[in-house]
Amino acid sequence: MIRLDIFFDPVCPWCYIGKGLLDRALESRPGHRFAISWHPFQLNPDMPAGGMEHTAFLEARFGSRAKAVEALAQVAAAAERAGLDLDPARIRRMPNTVDAHRLSHWAGLEGVQSRVVAGLMRAHFRDGQDIGDAATLAAIGAAAGMDGAVLRRLLDSDADRETVQRHEAHGRERGIRAVPTFIVADRHVLPGAQPVALWQEVIDETIASGN
Repeated sequence: MIRLDIFFDPVCPWCYIGKGLLDRALESRPGHRFAISWHPFQLNPDMPAGGMEHTAFLEARFGSRAKAVEALAQVAAAAERAGLDLDPARIRRMPNTVDAHRLSHWAGLEGVQSRVVAGLMRAHFRDGQDIGDAATLAAIGAAAGMDGAVLRRLLDSDADRETVQRHEAHGRERGIRAVPTFIVADRHVLPGAQPVALWQEVIDETIASGN
């Protein structure tokens, strides 16, 4: 198997789009040999624990409502081209994502990480759910086959909070400055949402080389 490490934040629209494009490439190449691991990177590490109202966040980030609307329109158009359902109007809150990354970490230990990451992104971008909410996170984990009651207890504690922060710090030390960032076989770095054709080429090359 070939390692494919992906640094992401579940509230990053380009991570959502990048995952969708990668998924399409993987579906077209069922013989791929990627072993995928998802790694934490908080786009907004100073976000209050309870998050903030989505529109207020966007206006603060982009400087005005008009610029925020323009940026969202571009993202929505890119998502539509990728075949993804993304409606910014459904998103009410921008959460702090440390708990979402804790859930992703536990999912990795149980072998269902990609399913949970997909659930996190769908919940935020498609359904407009608050993925900073413990009950929402536990339900996402349960839908992927994890024990929801155990997750609630873990989320109500500080379990693995430092682990997630340490993993993120390690990524930044490696030079990760934006997401999504894809690292193939611990050697080749692909930043940003890459087109399906590029992923198909990468997969074909790895199959042909036997690496």
